[in-house]
Amino acid sequence: MTDPHSPQHALALDAADPLPTLRGEFLLPRHGDGEQAYFVGNSLGLQPRGARAHVEEVLDKWAHEAVEGHFTGQAQWMPYHELVREPLAHVVGALPSEVVAMNSLTANLHLMMVSFYRPTRERPAVLIESGAFPSDRYAVASQVAFHGYDADVDLIELQPDGPDGLFSMASIERAIAQHGSRLALVLWPGVQYRTGQAFDLAEIARLAHAQGAVCGFDLAHGVGNLELQLHDSGADFAVWCHYKYLNAGPGAVAGCFVHERHARSERPRFAGWWGHDQSTRFRMGPQFEPTPGAEGWQLSNPPILGLAPLRASLDLFDRVGMNALRAKSQRLTGYLETLIRARLADTLQILTPADPTQRGCQLSLRVIGGRGLSGRAAGRALFDDLARQGVLGDWREPDVIRISPAPLYNTHADVLRFVHAVEQWRGN
Repeated sequence: MTDPHSPQHALALDAADPLPTLRGEFLLPRHGDGEQAYFVGNSLGLQPRGARAHVEEVLDKWAHEAVEGHFTGQAQWMPYHELVREPLAHVVGALPSEVVAMNSLTANLHLMMVSFYRPTRERPAVLIESGAFPSDRYAVASQVAFHGYDADVDLIELQPDGPDGLFSMASIERAIAQHGSRLALVLWPGVQYRTGQAFDLAEIARLAHAQGAVCGFDLAHGVGNLELQLHDSGADFAVWCHYKYLNAGPGAVAGCFVHERHARSERPRFAGWWGHDQSTRFRMGPQFEPTPGAEGWQLSNPPILGLAPLRASLDLFDRVGMNALRAKSQRLTGYLETLIRARLADTLQILTPADPTQRGCQLSLRVIGGRGLSGRAAGRALFDDLARQGVLGDWREPDVIRISPAPLYNTHADVLRFVHAVEQWRGN
């Protein structure tokens, strides 16, 4: 029998995995004579090998055709954003008309709140989680203030009721019921960025709607990680970025979902020419007539060079499918959890829920002992030592190390390498 904690066992798990790794489709950073063990796909995904060809295609078209590139060939620029529409809809579980790649995440959040956060004296409040990603809190607080309300009163931040910053569904339900008559919007993460906790989006949307509130989601850590069903969830809107699990590059064009029931919405919006109905856009009329669906929230023509790498990544997602990727993610993260509990229980505390339905691929870890250090000092010492060993996670204040085995390119052997690196640090 092979030792279940041995390198041979990890390699055997990789060889027998129902979804062979697509590691060869990505460029991995080097460390010394080998590859880095990269666990930071939740912050910046690796570069797909196919990205360069898509970018060079755009550059060559620009060089040889200039403005005519908007209208020639399969990848012409006028409808270029449509090339990512269907594969993106597959990733998030939506209709193609419900998704669009545009802008950046926070810009999209503001655009969505212009339309879907419509406070009144009776309903001015927004519910978010305490400890939300700062950009979300800044955006919501600024919107509350912009409408003339007081964020100290009308921005409701639900405190976690579980250990280590976790939220029970019961606490979310109680908060929505308690504040229901005042709620204009419930804005919740698909995955909480610091703890890695994933949430039941359909249930949160149902609870919000039952109280007469709008429901939106920040899916920065959910898209490409969880098997989402945005259309069926009933959410009014969602926003996300593409540079994490979608591997579209630093500062990549972001994504947006608007449920089809709002496809021809007369809600107020900030309008731009590119959101105008395509059939009459070039008549250059003075009255804005939105394109039905999510594309009607576009402002300007999309950045073609920014969209090009996303095509390469979505090709891989389309080839594999989210169901298979999610299953592999659960195997990898489950293996990581098993090894930590078996070999590092005296060193690492897992903050992320043990229930696979309440997490994606990320495990958030806190160092509880090692090398005579404790608390933040021990965590930072381990984090820095892992980097020196070529094992890269990421650090979130005050004391959290996030390790995210991305199923497109991480392996069981990578996971075991992380465990060995922690053991080496602990033993020195």
